[in-house]
Amino acid sequence: MRLIAAFLRLIRWPNLFFIILTQSLFYFCVFKPMLKYPLPASFDVLFWILVTASVCIAAAGYIINDYFDFHIDAINKPQKVVIDKVIKRRWAIIWHWFLSGLGILLTAYISYKTNKFHILAANITCVLLLWFYSTTFKKKILWGNILISLLTAWVILVIYFFVGTGIGKWQSPDLALDVKRLYKFAILYAGFAFLLSVIREAVKDLEDLEGDIKYGCRTMPIVWGVPAAKVYTAIWLVVCVGMLTAILIYAGLSGWWVASLYIAIAILIPLFMILFALGKAGAPEAYHKISSMLKLVMLAGILSMLFFLILK
Repeated sequence: MRLIAAFLRLIRWPNLFFIILTQSLFYFCVFKPMLKYPLPASFDVLFWILVTASVCIAAAGYIINDYFDFHIDAINKPQKVVIDKVIKRRWAIIWHWFLSGLGILLTAYISYKTNKFHILAANITCVLLLWFYSTTFKKKILWGNILISLLTAWVILVIYFFVGTGIGKWQSPDLALDVKRLYKFAILYAGFAFLLSVIREAVKDLEDLEGDIKYGCRTMPIVWGVPAAKVYTAIWLVVCVGMLTAILIYAGLSGWWVASLYIAIAILIPLFMILFALGKAGAPEAYHKISSMLKLVMLAGILSMLFFLILK
């Protein structure tokens, strides 16, 4: 049981649950209500295979990140270190390659069945980028943060490419799928995921400052200084608030009062609270609290997809 619990911590099971939830809600709450007639069950099976591929690739990315960050994590979060305490480094790298390979194989099958091989090329690129993020980009100013944020946005965009351009032989006029409308929602949620990820990665750099300094990382707080890093984070928070305010106004003008109220209470108010907390934060514990709050905001954003079942 101890080994299983350690492995689940290593692959960040709550984050994998976020991936499953995000892709499932976008598929069943945003995409499916747009169809005039349902797709065959075989298409749903392909969707779940794609979700499994996403989870495998993400889990492999978390493993390789911990594999290379073992010494830094021993300083920043010693209580969460798994590699060499419970799981040996040799087994960690084996699990990384196994999960990466499985994710690519599953994606290859999906691409073959839908004749959309750009999905396979993109997921292979994700595996490579996660490797280079852990070995190189994570220690570089901005590069690592932007890369992880793009990969976070891809969690939603891959579903768009699968359902919006991957219907293939199932596509017919009877489906009456408004691909342009689907694209707008994909960009909306992917953009929201990107912005929140940029903010959270910057906060994590502030939280992990001590260990990053010791091992020669060149993250934003180290190169620019903590005050500048906090200003950078605050600017992205303001951008996110501005985008959500525009969405709230549009939803209100469209008569979606419940959705507007939800955005205001569950997303906008917490973001203002995070902005205020960021100004006061100084200790790693404070930044960790902000990071956890950002996760809850992201969850609230994901759950907003449920409104499409009401507003369809």
